[in-house]
Parts: sequence; C-alpha cells; structure tokens
Amino acid sequence: MERNQSRRQLASMKQSLFDQGLLDEQFIQLEELQDDANPNFVEEIVTLYYRDSSRLISSIELALKERNYLDFNKLDTLMHQFTGSSSSIGAKKVKAECNLFREYCRTGNNEGCMKCFQQLKIEYVSLRKKLEAYFQLARQIGPSEVTCRSK
Repeated sequence: MERNQSRRQLASMKQSLFDQGLLDEQFIQLEELQDDANPNFVEEIVTLYYRDSSRLISSIELALKERNYLDFNKLDTLMHQFTGSSSSIGAKKVKAECNLFREYCRTGNNEGCMKCFQQLKIEYVSLRKKLEAYFQLARQIGPSEVTCRSK
C-alpha cells in the first residue's frame, strides 16, 4: 500500500513539473531511454547537466562583471551552450530565459541581460531543487517503479 502511495506521489511530482512549465517532452524522451541496464540514466544526465551548467553560469557571471564593455558575442556563445544543454534535459523555463537573454545580447541591451540572468538563475535553482526531490523519491521507490509514465 505504501509503495503504491509513493508511486502516486512520484507521478504527481512529475506532473507538477510539467504543469508548472518547468519541464517539456524532452524529459519524457530521456525517461524512455532509461531501462533495467541503466536504471538511473535520467538522474545521471541531469547531474551532468548541473555540473556543466554551473561552469557556464560562472563564465557568464564573469563576463557580465566587465562593466566597461560587455562582449555580447561571447555572452551569446556561452548562453547558446547553456540553451542547448537545458534543452537536452527538457528544462523548459530555463531554456526560455536563455533564449530571452540571447535576444538581449543581439540587441545589445545590458540591463536586459542583467535582469534576465538573475531570473534565469532563479528558474535554474528552482528546477534543481524540485528535480533533486523527485529523484530522491524515485530512488526510495526503486528503479523498476520509476518506469511508470505519468504524462
């Protein structure tokens, strides 16, 4: 009985990530690649995403601190990488903020870049916390149970 309740809770958590617009279909496609041979595939991919993206965030922060001259081409290139990696895990809101930031780069809007980057970091941290909770529950349930689809 408790196991069924945990599965329902996991399905509900996952659904809420979609309902809040935090994730898109790409996340489900990643889940479809997960199998008994690699039961933690999605969590491993997301962990790699957060490891790589934290490096990108640091690079973007450094570039934004160049108050005398913002190199919009460099910022756009870094954000292009961040957009791609965010897309690969289905991080919908993070990807949207990345695209908005890139638009500000194209128009040379310093203030827009600064504000957008702050919002991007908020979305990024929010998704990270929610995915950590999701994966923690998934580990408690066990790998064979996570393959139940809720979307």
